[in-house]
Amino acid sequence: MTVTPDASDRVVRTAYQRAVADYWNKEKDPVNLRLGDVDGLYHHHYGIGDWDPSVLDGPESTRDERIVQELHRLESAQADVLLDHLGAVAPGHRLLDSGCGRGGTSIMANQRFGCRVEGVSISESQVAFAESQARRRGVDDKVAYHFRNMLHTGLPTASFHGIWNNESTMYVDLFPLFAEYSRLLVHGGRYVCITGCYNDVTGGRSKAVSRIDEHYTCNIHSRGAYFKALAAHGLVPINVVDLTAATIPYWELRAKSSLATGIEEPFLTAYREGSFHYLLIAADRV
Repeated sequence: MTVTPDASDRVVRTAYQRAVADYWNKEKDPVNLRLGDVDGLYHHHYGIGDWDPSVLDGPESTRDERIVQELHRLESAQADVLLDHLGAVAPGHRLLDSGCGRGGTSIMANQRFGCRVEGVSISESQVAFAESQARRRGVDDKVAYHFRNMLHTGLPTASFHGIWNNESTMYVDLFPLFAEYSRLLVHGGRYVCITGCYNDVTGGRSKAVSRIDEHYTCNIHSRGAYFKALAAHGLVPINVVDLTAATIPYWELRAKSSLATGIEEPFLTAYREGSFHYLLIAADRV
């Protein structure tokens, strides 16, 4: 992938977007890369479900390797739950992985549905990495990645039957984001997101949520902000699933691994005190 300076300026339009792009262009966190090395599916999201306590048993010399494999199983399980909520997808349909990272969920979607999947990201390095993975798997004719901005993709109107964000909506304003998705989706198309959001009831960002914002250079939205922005753009929720309790085990296990970064404690604190929720929202384009 070759990107000219002019093209980069058209994709990354603000100082904040440049800061986000720079963060992910430079990111080589082992917590993402080592987990992806397990089977070649590289995610940039967290996991759900209970972990197998047997990973803490056995030889100490291989304990961390077992934890890494289990963390990857949990993050792939999360991606499967997201894909479950896309509804009926046919091989002739087209899906968009918006904020695709290194592309693991796009490949999972193609494997499951057999349809064309496209990913967009403002990180040039992650797009290039994702492209290399699609080529390595021999699916680059059905899975493609683009250096584009999710707020203004430039992709054709009413060309997608499904769109998802997996932990990437906290980097953008939700109103222009959902306006773009309303344009891109066919009538009756499905939008799904999994996201962390702060609890409106507790009033503003807690100290723990603010630490998460600072760590990832993001701007976490309130729970209510999602539903206001969806309603404003003809996206009607059909499923809302609180995954908070389901994601806590992932964070507890990650804290026991060599991949712990120090952000585990703010996540666990925020989830347990109720100031932060982990939600799945599925909405139909009407």
